[in-house]
Amino acid sequence: MAMPFENGWLHLTIGEDAPARLDKALAGLVPEEAALSRSRLMKMIDEGDVLLDGVAVTNPKTKVAEGQVYALRLAPAVEVETLAEDIPLNVIWEDNDLIVIDKPAGMVVHPAPGTPSGTLVNALLYHCGDTLSGIGGERRPGIVHRIDKDTTGLLVVAKSDRAHHGLAAQFEAHSVNRHYLAVVHGLPDAYDPRLRGLKGISFEAGGILKIATHLARHKTDRQRQAVVWNEGRHAITRAHVLESFQGAASLMECWLETGRTHQIRVHMSYAGHGLLGDQTYGGKRRLPEKLFGAAAELANSFPRQALHAASLGFEHPVTGEELEFESPLPDDMANLINALRGV
Repeated sequence: MAMPFENGWLHLTIGEDAPARLDKALAGLVPEEAALSRSRLMKMIDEGDVLLDGVAVTNPKTKVAEGQVYALRLAPAVEVETLAEDIPLNVIWEDNDLIVIDKPAGMVVHPAPGTPSGTLVNALLYHCGDTLSGIGGERRPGIVHRIDKDTTGLLVVAKSDRAHHGLAAQFEAHSVNRHYLAVVHGLPDAYDPRLRGLKGISFEAGGILKIATHLARHKTDRQRQAVVWNEGRHAITRAHVLESFQGAASLMECWLETGRTHQIRVHMSYAGHGLLGDQTYGGKRRLPEKLFGAAAELANSFPRQALHAASLGFEHPVTGEELEFESPLPDDMANLINALRGV
């Protein structure tokens, strides 16, 4: 398991079921908040930045053993080459250590191949200047978590190194409260034998749907994530129905215990209740015009996954203050829901 960041070091403890090879074992343990890609991790091993008992381990094929604690030396932040861009931001809250953003649909969080500009990071570099934390590396200054390009809602960004470390530790400990609103196909039912028969799915008190699986990159489509069992990283999503639309669609509140890539989208699809508008995981289901009339066309042509990061709560990593933020539904999702209601 991973321990908190300490003075530029990340300590990872090899667990019972870890892969035998060093590179694979560490890749499965590194928290997403550390923003360490597999290629960067390999480079760290090669350059002697991975230590066991104070001695550098430079062979990625080294056999690991349960209970070993590896220390990863995190490089100091490099000068950011990503360009600052004057892109409007909806700033919900800001101080010297943190900034909370309400992200619109269509905005990528950080630059990547194919999207070198127009991202949240580009906008933050302009808004915050050189006050952003650089622990995440050149392309992810201040970024401690992400939401997908076409998902709307709340995101917290670190402006100081101490805030970055503190927030990363909270995400790692799963103590950050993240609640989402989603419009899904169908109506999840605790008495549905199909749903109850799926591995990793259970219902808790109050009709709360719990989905507990492992997630890993899809074996043939590397842009997708897939439910797996003997590899990948564990992922837990909980959800409950807020409103049913004639049993053909539902408004759900979803909350994360872990924060894996595409987690809610993959989990709801696995449960047979993919999100409306989700071209990657939603399948080809369509709402019937007989039930919804013109609203069916609006739902079936919804241009993005109907997912909104509606609330975000955490402890301020510097002051200790408990912070809680909420974001109203964006207009497109609000209009979709009203149409399904027949309003």
